[in-house]
Amino acid sequence: MTNYVIEPPAISAVPVAGGGLFPVRRIFCVGRNYAEHTREMGGDPDREEPFFFTKPADALVINGTDMPYPSKTRDLHHEMELVVAIGTGGRDIPVSEALSHVYGYAAGLDMTRRDLQGEAKKTGRPWDMGKGFDQSAPIGEILPASQSGHPGAGKIELTVNGRVRQTSDLAKLIWSVPETIAYLSGLVALAPGDLIFTGTPEGVAAVVKGDVLEGAIDGVGSVRTRIA
Repeated sequence: MTNYVIEPPAISAVPVAGGGLFPVRRIFCVGRNYAEHTREMGGDPDREEPFFFTKPADALVINGTDMPYPSKTRDLHHEMELVVAIGTGGRDIPVSEALSHVYGYAAGLDMTRRDLQGEAKKTGRPWDMGKGFDQSAPIGEILPASQSGHPGAGKIELTVNGRVRQTSDLAKLIWSVPETIAYLSGLVALAPGDLIFTGTPEGVAAVVKGDVLEGAIDGVGSVRTRIA
């Protein structure tokens, strides 16, 4: 028996449609991966290679529970995303083999302290406190790829208090899921339990306490949380 000097942290896990739990190792997020969102954030979708930031595994908010409005911000934004769950790891994975490494897919929210992120951009500092804060990643159930297939198209949409805020199609991803996996695996060795948030379409905006966020992706699933 390992003699830990403190209690080891709990394993973060996401429910799987049909039963079971997917243990989460790391969370990678792709920045600006839809052309219109890239433009609304001041970028050029024709020039950028994919870039990534991370969130801690325990930032996940599961089972539709409330997300507390975070401290140190007055500008909390929603970003609706397709999430890829990695089931088989690897390094330098070819695009042609990338989908064989996917366990399944989920709908997720990359919540962002936009004012903190904006200040970090201006000063050339890391985005960590704008993106990787506590309970910043609500997520729905993971649907195994054996049931969903590998969605390359389909509506992705977010409503806030019943009104549509974001709507687009997975076909509009600048870097597809296989391309994203291949590129990221050239930077780090992917491992079972890794999640990849694949980027958000246009329409990101602020939310306030009491807002109910409900997102859905055709053929994948849904995510829901209330800002508490």
